[in-house]
Amino acid sequence: MSVKNKLSIILPSKNEGASLRVLLPEIINLFPEAEVILVNDGSTDDTSEICRLNNVKEVRHPYSKGNGAAIKSGTRAATGDTLVFMDADGQHSPADISRLLEKMDSGYDMVVGARSRESQASVGRLVANSFYNKFGSWMVDKRIDDLTSGFRVVKANLFNQVLHLLPNGFSYPTTSTMAFFRFGFSVGYLPITADKRVGESHINLVKDGVRFFLIIFKIGTLYSPFKIFIPISFLLFTLGMGRYVYTYLLTSTFTNMSALLLSTSLLVFLIGLVSEQITTLIYQSQSGQHDNEQ
Repeated sequence: MSVKNKLSIILPSKNEGASLRVLLPEIINLFPEAEVILVNDGSTDDTSEICRLNNVKEVRHPYSKGNGAAIKSGTRAATGDTLVFMDADGQHSPADISRLLEKMDSGYDMVVGARSRESQASVGRLVANSFYNKFGSWMVDKRIDDLTSGFRVVKANLFNQVLHLLPNGFSYPTTSTMAFFRFGFSVGYLPITADKRVGESHINLVKDGVRFFLIIFKIGTLYSPFKIFIPISFLLFTLGMGRYVYTYLLTSTFTNMSALLLSTSLLVFLIGLVSEQITTLIYQSQSGQHDNEQ
């Protein structure tokens, strides 16, 4: 495949030495011509030594900055026309890279490895990811099979356009996917089986549970804020009018609660309108820069 000659494989890693001892040789054996970049996100184990032994390009963070920050560092260091992002914990099989690249050759700008139900780390993660997929699909009016998968191949020049939008934390897959849909780029999905990770997860259920909940709102503001704010505004307006009709028929009064609900619905609508305009301007600016570069 022609893209293999211009391939950069990027692995964000934090204390994943146990997995890297097996994973890196396997990647190098399958893709000897590829540029392999290991982003060491403040590891305290022997990650650096493993990179040296495997002759892998290492990008080091002096302290842990987060998965998204590691993705950004790896992207800036990459020289390939096609980027592969995969986890360093042993969940993703290097053999699937060729399958993702093959699907990408059929006309996609980004192809994501979609995990099966059996590949989810826990029931809680399955429920959360299923909700994200349905919510994201509603936002873009297209089916999204796995919104949070970190295993993906993408055209480097297009991914660099959304790099500034990526957070430093765990939601880079969500952000990049929604940004690609907003730009009108082609996003495809390919079923994969993710193995059980080597070692313990770095995800904190309480802290990251709240963070992932906020992702829902970020999905909306990244793609179409109106789809988030209009239903909320409509709900508040309906409650306000319902309250007004009830109190008017009961006591012939217009209560403070009715006024609060109606005025809040107007404010939410106006916030949504401004957010929609700001989002449109941001993407128009990025599209204009891309056109000028071409």
